[in-house]
Formats: sequence, C-alpha cells, structure tokens
Amino acid sequence: MTNRRDLSALEIHDIFKSKQPMVEKRHDMLKNVLSATPAFLKSVSRMEALLFLVYVSLTVHALIEREVRNRMRERGEESLPLYPEERECRAPTARRILEVFSDLQRHLLLKEGQIVQKFMPELSSIQKQVLSLIGIPPEDYGESSQS
Repeated sequence: MTNRRDLSALEIHDIFKSKQPMVEKRHDMLKNVLSATPAFLKSVSRMEALLFLVYVSLTVHALIEREVRNRMRERGEESLPLYPEERECRAPTARRILEVFSDLQRHLLLKEGQIVQKFMPELSSIQKQVLSLIGIPPEDYGESSQS
C-alpha cells in the first residue's frame, strides 16, 4: 500500500524491491538478535513504551554497525577477526561486535560495604581494536591497573 499516486505500479514495485533487503535485515534483527516476541499488554501506553524500546534497540544496533564500518573504511581496514577461530568479517554486525565483549567481567572486593579493590577486565587486542573503531578509549571502558 502506498499514498504515492504519481508512480506507476512498476515504479512502486521497483522501489519496494530496492528497500526490501534493508527492511528484512532489520526485521531479522528484531526477531533473532533482540528476540522480540508477541506481547499481550493491557494498556496502550505500555505498548507504546515497549515499541519505543525496540526502536531504540534497533537504532543503537544500526549506529554501532555504521560507526564501525565507516571507521574501518576510513582506516583502510577490510575486515575484523570477529568470527570463531578469528576468521575475518568484512561487514561486522552489531551482534558480532557486541559478542566480542560478552565474556568480560569486572569484580569488586568489598569489606563492610566499602570497595577495597577493583578487578578490571584485561582487554584483548580485538576488543581494543573494536573500541577504537567505536571511538571509546580502552581506559573509559574500564581497563586500568588495579586501584
């Protein structure tokens, strides 16, 4: 369905076909990456809030992908070793990018509610490279000596 009365059916079909891969990619991300499932909500405001959060999630994923891919292009990097066994990935997705950080942990040693010592994560070279592509200094991510 469209409100474009100035286009022929063939022109509308061509526009649809040119945009279809992008729409299907985001739909796949919605269903498989974000694991969106049907929700039965009793109030319209809750549904609006849920849809807003889904929109924000999709937008953040798209922005992460765009930022990394643009910086890779600027730096002349053709791929990143994001796949298992450090295989190269030419078009990193947000899912692959975020997976790189899935095993990081930070621990705090507390005594009587006070922080005695912080155990910050040690970043791998690929994690540092991805943070650099996103524009986040490793120090801001938490890598530092114990304090």
